Amino acid sequence: MTADFKTETIAFIGGGNMAEALVRGLVASGVCDPGRIHVSDIATTRVEYLKGAYGVVGFGDNNAAVAGAGIVILAVKPQVMGAVLRDLRDAVPKEALVISIAAGIPTSRIEAALAPGQRVVRVMPNTPSLVSAGAAAIAPGSHAVAADEAAAERLLGAVGLVVRVTEDQLDAVTALSGSGPAYVFYFMETMMRTAEALGLAEDVARDLTIATVRGAAQLLKETGEDPAVLRARVTSKGGTTEAALKVMENEGIAAAFAAALRAAHDRSRELSAITD
Repeated sequence: MTADFKTETIAFIGGGNMAEALVRGLVASGVCDPGRIHVSDIATTRVEYLKGAYGVVGFGDNNAAVAGAGIVILAVKPQVMGAVLRDLRDAVPKEALVISIAAGIPTSRIEAALAPGQRVVRVMPNTPSLVSAGAAAIAPGSHAVAADEAAAERLLGAVGLVVRVTEDQLDAVTALSGSGPAYVFYFMETMMRTAEALGLAEDVARDLTIATVRGAAQLLKETGEDPAVLRARVTSKGGTTEAALKVMENEGIAAAFAAALRAAHDRSRELSAITD
């Protein structure tokens, strides 16, 4: 595997939303030449879309897609990973680095299904990679070396933040940042719809919601303060914020949110036990 992604063939097995987020980020950042990105998917319409949108090379056959690849990115649903790995066992170049972005599937299972000694790095990215604002965690398999971690880090770093964790921590990462954008969108959706019900125009509600969430995140990052401290500064005694937060406390929002993250964490663990 070369250090230059512009000359490296990168094969995506699966062309879903997460694969598209990475492809778009990699192409937009200039890290990868789209002509060296292969994408394979059972949905031919999806392959044609990705070819037209990003200039990648499309395939309807996984084995053809990985031929000559230096990096193979497994971007399929956990439920079909077994079948995909059986199909790829003799096709993935032995010198290729395999990167899996499938939630819950341990590197040991991928290693066992591919050629002996295949180097695997497991990654949990998220969809804001589509706009180069992603958050990803990486963990190496038993055969991966430092250069493989560095390559995965550089690849994902082109589309956002990357942290290194141990593999047993990836279920928590899945619950936090992997699924996290959906939680934020859910909250924003509620803010927008309620603001409209209170009389704001749709575009005004949308703009204010986006600016509020973005500004709060930026304030948290740039001040380095604990979020509880920043929340307290906004909450004047007897004021509007206090009234809103009291409702959230009475409704058990914090407990429900914590339970939701635990459910995502537990489901990630359950997926590791799925066989097909």
